[in-house]
Amino acid sequence: MIFMIRKLIIFALLAPATLLAQAKYENNFEQVKVGGIPEDFLVIDGAFTVKEVDGNKVLELPGAPLDTFGLLFGPNEKENIAVSARILAASKGRRYSDFGVGLNGVGGYKVRVSPGKKQLELYRGDDLKKSVPLDWQPNKWTQLKLQVAKSGESTWEVQGKVWQEGTEPVAPTIGFTDSEAPTPGRASVSAQPYSGLPILFDDFVVSAVK
Repeated sequence: MIFMIRKLIIFALLAPATLLAQAKYENNFEQVKVGGIPEDFLVIDGAFTVKEVDGNKVLELPGAPLDTFGLLFGPNEKENIAVSARILAASKGRRYSDFGVGLNGVGGYKVRVSPGKKQLELYRGDDLKKSVPLDWQPNKWTQLKLQVAKSGESTWEVQGKVWQEGTEPVAPTIGFTDSEAPTPGRASVSAQPYSGLPILFDDFVVSAVK
């Protein structure tokens, strides 16, 4: 119980109050049996399973085999929506895993940490829309947030944020304006375990953007 309370306090500190107040979906895995997976998840590929680590329940992706793995969660949404999650990845020598969060389904938007390139990347489907330099540290929980908001009659602002310590930055870390309408879809997480070590996920939130 002490560990669960501590985890809820950490989650509240990491996520802005406005995001929590507008949350449409939340999952911190505390109600999921160890060895299982939330019933509402749609696993595209990967042996995701809930584990207990230091008294907290998290979602783990094994470090092998090496491929691209991902799953979908939350409501089916088109715009004015945000997703956030905490992700913990380790390095092995010069090998680093890639990981990210997404919106609008499998072919939608994704913001991805790519430590091997020292970049944060923003995709729509398989198309890289923008990348920015990123100084990422392994073995620290990384907070990722992505949002898609309608900004005009036929424009949408797609913005991503990343931080590892402290509170959420005010300004987006990466973003671009899209003139092609997004398609409805669920939120996602994805990863490529290049390091050969497990990747941990926690505190999934899907929230409305005003």
